[in-house]
Amino acid sequence: MHVIVLDSETDFDGWRSAARTMAMSAIKPDEIIWTVAGRDPGLFESTPLSTAKADTFSVPASFIDLARIAILNRYPERFSMLYRLLFRLRENPRLMEAATDDDVVRIQVLAKEVRRDEHKMHAFVRFREFGRGDRSRFVAWFEPEHHIVEMAAPFFERRFADMAWSILTPDCCAHWDGRKTIFTPGAAKSDAPSNDPLEDIWRTYYANIFNPARLKIKAMQAEMPKKYWRNLPEASLIDPLIAKAGRTTQAMIASEASAPRASQQRKEQPMTPSSDYAKPDSLAALRAEAASCRACHLWKDATQTVFGEGPPHAPIMLVGEQPGDKEDLAGKPFVGPAGQVLNRALEEAGLDRDKVYVTNAVKHFKFVPRGKIRLHQKPNTPEIKACRPWYERELASIKPALVVAMGATAAQSVFGKITPIGKNRGRLIDLDEAGAETKALVTVHPSYLLRLPDEDAKAREYANFVKDLKLAASFLHKLKAA
Repeated sequence: MHVIVLDSETDFDGWRSAARTMAMSAIKPDEIIWTVAGRDPGLFESTPLSTAKADTFSVPASFIDLARIAILNRYPERFSMLYRLLFRLRENPRLMEAATDDDVVRIQVLAKEVRRDEHKMHAFVRFREFGRGDRSRFVAWFEPEHHIVEMAAPFFERRFADMAWSILTPDCCAHWDGRKTIFTPGAAKSDAPSNDPLEDIWRTYYANIFNPARLKIKAMQAEMPKKYWRNLPEASLIDPLIAKAGRTTQAMIASEASAPRASQQRKEQPMTPSSDYAKPDSLAALRAEAASCRACHLWKDATQTVFGEGPPHAPIMLVGEQPGDKEDLAGKPFVGPAGQVLNRALEEAGLDRDKVYVTNAVKHFKFVPRGKIRLHQKPNTPEIKACRPWYERELASIKPALVVAMGATAAQSVFGKITPIGKNRGRLIDLDEAGAETKALVTVHPSYLLRLPDEDAKAREYANFVKDLKLAASFLHKLKAA
């Protein structure tokens, strides 16, 4: 009998090395006892692994990927079960394709249970602040079903990159200092803070968003099992809220409908041209003036104003939505990934980017920080309105024959009102503010093409985008011919 002692419950590398050696030596699964350091191996002693070279063999990557996750399951026989499947794969390399095989099904079940537990950890960890000021740290207590702390930690590194946190569990603890995560042995629940002043605010918020009319207890407990309730600050409210849900629902039905807020009753008014619209300023003067724009709050976080760029009397004016991260740093429009897509599409459509004027409806980068990453945020109507005078003055200075609005934000700025892309795409529209001589064309923003996950959809939408730009090129050719 061979006894293999692994360093820990999650020692996948140790298991993999030992399993490879045993399999290459043709040691049968029932001749091996798998255990972990610290456990009592019984009457048997650990078996030194042979260093003699043997014929190598390969297994499907799908097995390695599943085994790496399944080994985190607390199922006591997982090491031997995984080795039995590995041993069988030597003779039948396509065994992982057998959907009804007991061992294959079992390893998939173990991996699924681990992934589900990881998902629950992501959803139900609640941090409490410990200390104040520079010594502040956010600490959470969680009791996972399986050995998932190291697997789940990268999610919290990304989500809470800008704060120091610790997640304590009975088996393993994770501690993030803003640069790296270190793991320490398990802790007791008493080591975690028991309360946080912010939890009263959270409980008030939870009670106010609880909708008794849509209550489905079984569905709620399936997604948030009761075993997690004891560590959730809102858990103390759940039973009372459920108990009075029926009465609250009836009271809601009996009461009169509330009147919508004034802002909801008001119809959106089209944006009217500013008094500066007719001033044909030079682009250089506009650019210098816009550099100190404070018309909305976006300038506070942006690196700089990103003004338009191109010939002063370009026949075509391309209007995007807002600068992105790369544009904000460079101070030029469309120099990032979306700009690369635009350049390629313009070339395929027969348009020279150096001969068109490129700008954005909003001149400052709007974003939310996520650690070291700045995530793009869509500008809202007040921000579009605040920035629209710059577009108007660019339009008055350039006097293009055609304005191409790329994206919903651009269309709203160009037409002065919310303008759906789907209903207006693929045709030339008279641009009232600039006079009947100027036309407008609506299409998607190049960044939309980058966000499509499906390659077929991405290729199809890119072709439609090029088609729109070819319409612009055709209009320009006809204009020159006339």
